[in-house]
Amino acid sequence: MRLYVNIDHVATIREARKTDEPDPVRAAVLVELAGADGITVHLREDRRHIQDRDVRLLAETCRSVLNLEVAAEDGVVDVAREIAPFQVTLVPERREEVTTEGGLDLASPGVVERVARATRRLQEAGIRISLFIDPSPEAVRASAELHAEAVEFHTGEYAHARTLEEREREVARLREAAALAVELGLAAHAGHGLTYENVAAVAAIPQLEELNIGHSIISRAVFVGMERAVQEMRTAMDRGRGVQARGTAE
Repeated sequence: MRLYVNIDHVATIREARKTDEPDPVRAAVLVELAGADGITVHLREDRRHIQDRDVRLLAETCRSVLNLEVAAEDGVVDVAREIAPFQVTLVPERREEVTTEGGLDLASPGVVERVARATRRLQEAGIRISLFIDPSPEAVRASAELHAEAVEFHTGEYAHARTLEEREREVARLREAAALAVELGLAAHAGHGLTYENVAAVAAIPQLEELNIGHSIISRAVFVGMERAVQEMRTAMDRGRGVQARGTAE
């Protein structure tokens, strides 16, 4: 399972003072040296954290894989086409939100139209497309119909579940959605709200091949450093996969 580290919150700290540190590009170097498989950044329309300069420098210096999150809007899609990262993940975006609150509403004709246009333009530039969706059969099927290469499941409902019953229900939803995605020829990814404490159950889902994790790792790095924070998340993910492997063997 691949670990992509979202470094948006390094830029959030920088933008709190509108200065030049901490530099997310330097953070990306440390994340890669620690063994992460890729770097994720979200270039929001309001540029509240990651800036165009950051994305351009990351595209030039990233030694692993750059996964650029953008809304399905022409302005940021134009930047993505110019930079041409390995992968673009199309995400919903509202200016008043603190963080992304759910998956793309692919039941809405207007959203589908914008996503289809953005997907087409980005794929014409040779960019792999992932759609950030809720773990529902309807969203998975809609993503396949839009010819995306991958889907990233929003794990917020799982991360915010308060009871064991709720968590188990959300894991079951993720498991079923991931299985359907693979059946339809989509790569299955997941992310949002995953922490050292809750990642194992998601990592145990065999169809998932990539997790995008940011806030928990950056928060941990404040106390233990970036290298250790990344490596500890990798260990937690591997532990989840190990539980799955033993369960299957039994």
